[in-house]
Amino acid sequence: MNRREFLKMGGMSVMALVLGGCGLSSLTGSSSNGQAANSAASGVAASSSGTVAAGGKTLVVYYSATGRTERVAKVIAKERQADIMKLVPNPDYTEADLDYNDKSSRVSREHDDASLRDKIQLQKAVPDNWASYDTIFLGYPIWWSIAAWPVDAFVKANDFTGKNVVTFATAGVSPLGNSGKLLAEMAGGKGNWQDGTCFTGSLDDAKVQEWGRSLNLAK
Repeated sequence: MNRREFLKMGGMSVMALVLGGCGLSSLTGSSSNGQAANSAASGVAASSSGTVAAGGKTLVVYYSATGRTERVAKVIAKERQADIMKLVPNPDYTEADLDYNDKSSRVSREHDDASLRDKIQLQKAVPDNWASYDTIFLGYPIWWSIAAWPVDAFVKANDFTGKNVVTFATAGVSPLGNSGKLLAEMAGGKGNWQDGTCFTGSLDDAKVQEWGRSLNLAK
């Protein structure tokens, strides 16, 4: 069974909703029940099927803490015949780092102190031949209702001028929310950023392919 990626739901205490909504004990813990999977029958939330201007070469960039986002990214890359790049923090997160129940864990400290997120570095932040790509798919898990912050370092390190950027995410039940818009702002308004979708519950490769085709992008 794939490990589930952490999300935050609003309205109640963080821990109560995280444990109740995802069946998790940490960011890398396995689901203890099928509640999240059953909560979204289609397996997709907060989607946008609007047409994005067709580009030439495509790159799929993603950060994945538990493998769920990586699975989606690989399906998109195969469907789009695109290059792919995995974002790896330096240093990378350990399972203990991702334990949000531990207030002293790395991810909890970074959540509580935004300045720590600004210090996150990637093993590689700038893709090879960046200028040659017209369309970028950018994927990430949802952490505390926003994009997992290792993605921030990638956005800050690159110039998106003239590029179409389509965001996608994975979560238990959480929607894409404002995560894509916040990243677009982080990019300084450069590029044509499009809200994509958040794949929730049990992952379905066919759903990923269907969404990718709905964007009407030239391969």
